[in-house]
Amino acid sequence: MDQNATSHTVPASCDFTVFGGTGDLALRKLLPALYHRDLEGQLPDDTRILGISRSDLDDDGWRAEVRNALTAFVAADDLDAVTVDRFLGRLRHLMLDAQRPDDWHRFHALLKERPRAEETVRVFYLAVAPSLFGDISRRLDEIGVVDERARVVLEKPIGHDLASAQAVNDAVGRVFAESQIFRIDHYLGKESVQNLLVTRFANAFLEPLWNSRWVDHVQITVAESLGVGERGGYYDQAGAMRDMVQNHLLQLLCLVAMEPPSHVGRETVRDEKLKVLQALKPMTPVDVDRDTVRGRYTAGLVDGEAVSSYVDDLAATDLQGSGSRTETFVAMRTEVQNWRWAGVPFYLRTGKRMDRRASEIVVVFKAPPHHMFPHSEGTTEPNRLHIQVQPDEGMRLHLTAKEPGPGGIRLRPVSLDLSYATAFEQRLPDAYERLLMDVIKGNPTLFMRRDEVEAAWTWVEPILTRWATSPDQPLRYPAGTSGPIAATTLLEREGRSWQESDQ
Repeated sequence: MDQNATSHTVPASCDFTVFGGTGDLALRKLLPALYHRDLEGQLPDDTRILGISRSDLDDDGWRAEVRNALTAFVAADDLDAVTVDRFLGRLRHLMLDAQRPDDWHRFHALLKERPRAEETVRVFYLAVAPSLFGDISRRLDEIGVVDERARVVLEKPIGHDLASAQAVNDAVGRVFAESQIFRIDHYLGKESVQNLLVTRFANAFLEPLWNSRWVDHVQITVAESLGVGERGGYYDQAGAMRDMVQNHLLQLLCLVAMEPPSHVGRETVRDEKLKVLQALKPMTPVDVDRDTVRGRYTAGLVDGEAVSSYVDDLAATDLQGSGSRTETFVAMRTEVQNWRWAGVPFYLRTGKRMDRRASEIVVVFKAPPHHMFPHSEGTTEPNRLHIQVQPDEGMRLHLTAKEPGPGGIRLRPVSLDLSYATAFEQRLPDAYERLLMDVIKGNPTLFMRRDEVEAAWTWVEPILTRWATSPDQPLRYPAGTSGPIAATTLLEREGRSWQESDQ
């Protein structure tokens, strides 16, 4: 294989194809991300961005749509007129019907009509339904545009259970080698998630404490204040477990719990994450009933505004939700059964229409083994490392300190704060910006490997099976709250509580 195909350097030329080029993901995230990298001078000079969709648009029509998207989703200060024109000049659009062979021949011609086509890195980003992943891969193979320099990017979900995930992986894997497949999880591109690796492995003071001797428990929360919106059709088939837990939350858990790799490389990090997934405590039906909570939002108030229930949100898009058993909230307790984490609970929580939008990891340490200040005033709290993934990326270490002044010892909780926005005084790139450049460079470190995806489904599937056979319905919780009361009880029965971002 050509060495440049596997090196982590920017290639000389690239054709970046987006299947679903007129869709929400492309216009809201992918194209603004590529624009920002162009603004920073990181895209190869010889880059074309090819939009594939069923929309009847010529190149200028798509450029007009993308210009509007840049105006809407890129900060005005970052809209440089010269860069915008250069970026729009990179764009080409092709209307393509996957079932019409003639359209694929036109796509083949579009890829070949460039100098040094045989030396160009080709990225195929499948921002389409997973049911099309296999068909599109097969068509690309049939027209002869998949070589050792080609890469394919798969958006979640990869299947809806283990068997369907294996089927998708098999179909794509018949065309692309595993090293060419980039299964994207945008959470892994966020600065705070990346900094978790650096905090753990580039600072000596934490590693001796990062184990069951000193850590009491870990909480991972991904809360959304929005409802299902226009995604109701997809969401009612997926639910919070498939949409968030199986990928985002389990990936965050892996980064917290993984062992130190020998170095941060293309496979070493993914090897260690896989070991965590394989060490998760299997969930029996009894475990599922005791250690999981599922809920569904009803009407309520979010940010002072009245919002509708999940059933009404589905009805607004002409979907029938009255008989649905889909969960919009999940909380659960699990354990990583290995030497480092034996006996340490990991609590996961995610939901829609909650009281805030926040993604965070909280590592709660055990109390000091001996209380040395029996006559002190105030209270002590366990030390906590609070990692804020979004919206304001940063990190806080909660400590106990003496309040200044004479007349005895008064204890008060304080925190050491690291806000990336203020500490580094520069714009924080969107997660997609990092990940798309990693695809172009051929660096798979932050992407999920096939065995990771299937290990996650292997663990999740017994939970879904138990829920499907249980007569219990998801518990109701008013929109604008932190979820069902049972989620609070899940921790309180062990003398713990959820750590909210303002605590």
